[in-house]
Amino acid sequence: MSGATRPNNKHLMLCSGRAYPELAQEIAEELGVDLVPSRQVTYANSEIYVQFQESVRGCDAFVVQSHCAPVNEAMMEQLIMIDALKRASAKRITVVAPFYPYARQDKKHLGREPISARLMADLFSAAGADRIMAVDLHAAQIQGFFDGPVDHLWSLPVLSNYVKEKYGHEDVVIVSPDAGRVRLADMWTDKLGCQLAIIHKRRDPTKANEATTHEVVGKVEGKTCILVDDMIDTAGTICQAAKALEDHGAAKVIAAATHPVLSGPAADRIKASPIQELIVTNTLPASGVDIPQMTVLSIAPLIAKAIQQVFEDGSVAGLFR
Repeated sequence: MSGATRPNNKHLMLCSGRAYPELAQEIAEELGVDLVPSRQVTYANSEIYVQFQESVRGCDAFVVQSHCAPVNEAMMEQLIMIDALKRASAKRITVVAPFYPYARQDKKHLGREPISARLMADLFSAAGADRIMAVDLHAAQIQGFFDGPVDHLWSLPVLSNYVKEKYGHEDVVIVSPDAGRVRLADMWTDKLGCQLAIIHKRRDPTKANEATTHEVVGKVEGKTCILVDDMIDTAGTICQAAKALEDHGAAKVIAAATHPVLSGPAADRIKASPIQELIVTNTLPASGVDIPQMTVLSIAPLIAKAIQQVFEDGSVAGLFR
């Protein structure tokens, strides 16, 4: 947290990094503001330079950067933007990270491992951030890593409203692809008023992005199964879960996730899987990914409402009641 007193001339200013400017532009349009003009350069030796080309003195600055690959470059650019705003006397600086970087490294599984999600929070704080806003953190405890306010937004209203409108007339069951997502699946069942099922699987801790699916706990035969998760990376877990549901007689398999990371073999795996529709939000860019059954919903209106509430000292939690 920055200890310096900053001028009080409060007005909202929205800044964007280069990782995913399309989302920042959507948020700006929802808010009815322009993005702060800036000069952002990557030098030949890969160093990043940022200069805001408009006064930010006394403003309430929101720095939007979605941490898609290359994640480290996106993170460094956001930190440099925060530092530039702090040195230019912005009143308050809020990190808007729709996809929080290193979120899966939130605890130690083995000895001599880092807790990288905590390190990211420390870096934001050291750079001068006063507040963090993120969508669907991989683990809720990440909120406690930052010594300041954290606005944890849920994409559930965006995704569940779409599912309810399209599949609400069918015999729906919400399915957690593993034990770690049971709480998320439970929230879905509360929202849609339907039953819950769980995929029991075992992961080999020595092999990244590999999992073995075991049994299905719950009634899925003849039902429309909605697999829910916070992110899809290489799609191994979600596709194995979909195959298990198909083997257990599911009539239809739909997948819904907030963050379409979609690394490596993800597209091919999903296209070859029983998943009939993949529903995601645009917290990360997915426009270049060839998955015919993928539907992308905009998270920009939700983030814009949250930014407006923070700017007006209103209630972000009230958006989810």
